[in-house]
Amino acid sequence: MVRASLCLSLLLSATLVLAQSPVKPPQSKKTPRSVPGPAGGVSLNSPIPIDPGVKVGRLPNGLTYYIRKNAEPKNRAELRLVIRAGSVLETDNQQGLAHFMEHMAFNGTKNFPKNELVNFLQSAGVRFGADLNAYTGFDETVYQLPVPTDSARLFERAFQILEDWAHNVTIDPAEVEKERGVILEERRLGRGAGQRLRDKYFPILLNNSRYASRLPIGTEEVLTTFKPDVLRQFYKDWYRPDLMAVIAVGDFNPTEVEAMIREKFGRIPAVKSPKPRTEYDVPPHKDTKVVIVTDPEQPNTVVQVIYKRPEIKERTLNDLRESIKRGLFNTMLGNRIQELTQQSNPPFLGGYSNYSDFIGNIDAFTSIAVAKEGNVERAIRAVLDENARVKQFGFTPTELARAKQEFYTNVEQSYSERDKTRSASFVNEYVQNFTNKEPYTSIEFYFDFLKKQQAGITLQEVNALVDQFIRNENRAVIVMAPEKDKDKLPTVAQIISYVDDTGKNLTAYEDKTLDAPLVPTPPTPSPVANAREIKEIGVTEWTLRNGVRVVLKPTNFKNDQILFAGTSFGGTSLYDLKDYQSARFSSTLASLGGTGAYSQVQLGKFLSGKQASAFPYVGELSEGINGSAAPKDLETALQLVYSYFTQPRKDPEVVAGFLSNQRSALQNQISTPTPARVFQDTVSVTLGANNPRRQPLKPADLDQIDLDRALKIYQERFANAGDFTFYFVGNFREETLKPLIEKYLGGLPATSATEKFKDLGIRIPAGPISKTVYRGLDPKASVQLVYSGDLTWSPETTTQLDALAEVLEIKLTEKLREEESGVYGVGAGAGYSRYPVPRYTFRISFGCAPENVEKLIAKTQELINDLKQKGAVPADIAKFKAETRRETEVQLKDNQFWLGYLQTQYYNNDDPTEILRENEQLNKVTVESTKAAANQYLSSNYARFVLLPEKKQ
Repeated sequence: MVRASLCLSLLLSATLVLAQSPVKPPQSKKTPRSVPGPAGGVSLNSPIPIDPGVKVGRLPNGLTYYIRKNAEPKNRAELRLVIRAGSVLETDNQQGLAHFMEHMAFNGTKNFPKNELVNFLQSAGVRFGADLNAYTGFDETVYQLPVPTDSARLFERAFQILEDWAHNVTIDPAEVEKERGVILEERRLGRGAGQRLRDKYFPILLNNSRYASRLPIGTEEVLTTFKPDVLRQFYKDWYRPDLMAVIAVGDFNPTEVEAMIREKFGRIPAVKSPKPRTEYDVPPHKDTKVVIVTDPEQPNTVVQVIYKRPEIKERTLNDLRESIKRGLFNTMLGNRIQELTQQSNPPFLGGYSNYSDFIGNIDAFTSIAVAKEGNVERAIRAVLDENARVKQFGFTPTELARAKQEFYTNVEQSYSERDKTRSASFVNEYVQNFTNKEPYTSIEFYFDFLKKQQAGITLQEVNALVDQFIRNENRAVIVMAPEKDKDKLPTVAQIISYVDDTGKNLTAYEDKTLDAPLVPTPPTPSPVANAREIKEIGVTEWTLRNGVRVVLKPTNFKNDQILFAGTSFGGTSLYDLKDYQSARFSSTLASLGGTGAYSQVQLGKFLSGKQASAFPYVGELSEGINGSAAPKDLETALQLVYSYFTQPRKDPEVVAGFLSNQRSALQNQISTPTPARVFQDTVSVTLGANNPRRQPLKPADLDQIDLDRALKIYQERFANAGDFTFYFVGNFREETLKPLIEKYLGGLPATSATEKFKDLGIRIPAGPISKTVYRGLDPKASVQLVYSGDLTWSPETTTQLDALAEVLEIKLTEKLREEESGVYGVGAGAGYSRYPVPRYTFRISFGCAPENVEKLIAKTQELINDLKQKGAVPADIAKFKAETRRETEVQLKDNQFWLGYLQTQYYNNDDPTEILRENEQLNKVTVESTKAAANQYLSSNYARFVLLPEKKQ
């Protein structure tokens, strides 16, 4: 897998690596300076202390290892092999081979020939792709191996796999030839407007540095023609102990793990006279680089202004303090720019400004705007004016106070969860330490440091950052636009003038807040009238006197998390077609208005620093609300629920701005329809029997929305809480939760009436159906094969469908990818629903070369026919069972799983204890059952969809 280090619109990487990964605003970097510490305290010039919970060692051959014991999840470990070498180290005739080498690690090693490595791990319940994976970046290659630890043999073999990857990959010429096709297919999937535009602006943006010419996917010429010896040379040069780290975090004995690492990796010989590992940079430039690029398949106009500056490595406590300042700066500026979309005529479809790391040895302050109706000047001036407003007037004290509280709350939550942190959260911190020398400290130290330092960060300090971020030198502007708008775009000189002339006639930002109760009139409580326990799964049901049903599952999986949801039948199905768009957007428009006395912006400010959220929705068959809270903020979350039920707020100006942006975005899609969009619309409309409710959204549809009618529908959907069922999962005590439930849910308006959805009669048409779409400039195709039909609803049926999907995907991967080298990936998945009537959908999808479509579809049908005649092979059935059992072991300790599971069981009127009988259902999956399932569900009632390039005239 290729990891793209330059997703220019989403470069939000943090700079301090914590042993707890607190969820906090994107952090940034600043040149360190000498700062004395507080009187009697530690000097801020002191180095950032390393987390003592990690054992770090170095073998005589130079290999580094990181070991941490962590019991979340239980009986699991996350292993990594990190190579501090990526595509930037390739020679001209090796372009793409760092990534190719990563692939070859799964295609034969000394102890696991050919595909035995994948087979072995799948048999142990490790999914290929989802669990077992790897990625190649510019500067590193990382192999990912999550494994169970309750089998000593399996755990030991996992380290053998890491060792094999490190120095025993066989690079069999026959396997190399087969993998060429797979990687060329991966490269094909990446082709399109984004790739063509990137190829044009990358060299200019990166000032013709090494990074500009070393994209990990490589060149087609090299990938097609290189000899295996060239790949072996890359492996020999860069897969060596002094450039390697082994990382192990999980539920194991650290002493035993260290012994295994020393035994297995200590026998890798050190390289004599190693090839120098060159550190490449991105040269600075004094001028402003402007790139204007267009493409026939680019649907919108995007402007990026990138102020590049040398990378800052955080080393000292003062660097740590500076990173907090940058996090506060990013948060406040981000909130301001977000507010611009709340206008009646927003200046852009979306935008942000942010300081973060960028690539190689540079950081960047980046401002991005997606132009509305192609108006480049208005979009970029709007974003840059907000930067200039900070430069001229600074932030306000109230903004800083909120940002500090939000930052503090997020770190505090991470501290509260320090004993519940998943191992996967730790490993990436150690990867960054090894590859980028980014320090990792403990959450205990970081939280204590924050408590001591944050209060002393002044508004003047944060305001001063803008002068460091925004400078005229080493600056780049990229404009990406549809080809059809080429003649309307500004010139290079005009773009530079937009950037240089921003900030005229600005006024200071006004921080409009509201200090009022969410629920001004306390609701009248309704007590619990009935209660019953489902002891087998630790669940309690309450029925309140007003009819509200509440399902409770207290857990200790997280210390600071409560998840909740509420659902009721009905939805948009109850409304005629003339009201469909108003009903479809009803919850969105209600949420845009805020709630009670609070506008949406004011509500966001009110909730800043609180771990409380609630989001109402109206779907086709139901309506409901989803949310979460920390235990201390649960009452606020329940007040939000009560307010969204009883106090929807109308905000015509914000709604007008939202619909204006939606129209512009939809018009962009119509004016420049992307191949993927046209294809997916064709699939959706066809499977939806061309029903008006399954049509792609068009600008004209928005004209049918009536705000008053939409809010009326919203009020109708939430008028009767008596037929709602609410679910709460997380860290709470029933006796503490009870009075809050009785007050805020018991106080909701309710009647004895119960609603049902309306069956709209929308079904996938009977097959066979065949649709071919001709769109796109690139020589690539997409295929979807969709089987569907009626279903007898039962746990056994859905388990058999899941098994059929898994065993077929295993075989499709073996045939289409490994044998035919015709695809990069192939998916087979089963979907099923009980309502409005029990139905299933079975979908097979892959991308490939246009000339291979018919051959690969034929191969797919051969595999399906083989399943129908013989059933699945026992080994594949065993893999499905092992993967399912291993997945369930982890899910049973996860709040999100239980919330979704309970909702699904109650919604479908199924037994909530069914999860306890999963093994019974798995035991019913046999060769014969998969044969029967294939014959029943992969019938002639199927639709075939193919996307091919446009036919040349």
